[in-house]
Amino acid sequence: MIRWYALAALVLAGDQLTKYLAMDLLTFGRSVEVLPFLAWTLACNEGAAFSMFQGYGWVFAIVAVVISIYLVVEIWRVDPGAQIEGAAYGFILAGALGNLTDRLTHECVVDFVHVRYEWFNFPVFNLADSAIFIGAVGWIYLLILEARGVQREKIAENESE
Repeated sequence: MIRWYALAALVLAGDQLTKYLAMDLLTFGRSVEVLPFLAWTLACNEGAAFSMFQGYGWVFAIVAVVISIYLVVEIWRVDPGAQIEGAAYGFILAGALGNLTDRLTHECVVDFVHVRYEWFNFPVFNLADSAIFIGAVGWIYLLILEARGVQREKIAENESE
């Protein structure tokens, strides 16, 4: 279980470091082209994903605290062989804490990764958002396996081979 807390701490530290660098080196609203489909664009998101629900940051802060407490408990209970489950929880915990830290210190979530190409323009995001996405994919994968009748013990056994 300690490794999943360590994973969360490492991802959280990376998230906060990259946001610090973005705020130090970038100007709000101004893009720095990195690749034809990638730019660094500093943004401050006061809402949720895709800037929805602007002005309700306090609700998302409360939700992040509740989810973080839940994940801390769940990581404690994870079977030692359940690699995907532990990693999924660790990634989601890191992402929730990373964005919560922003809401508490900046009153918004600091975003800076901007993927776009010609007509396609994905909303600006950050490392915490990516960690939540990765964790959610792992969690959904496990839920699909369980829905198909594959039991947790079998999943953990296959992971440890």
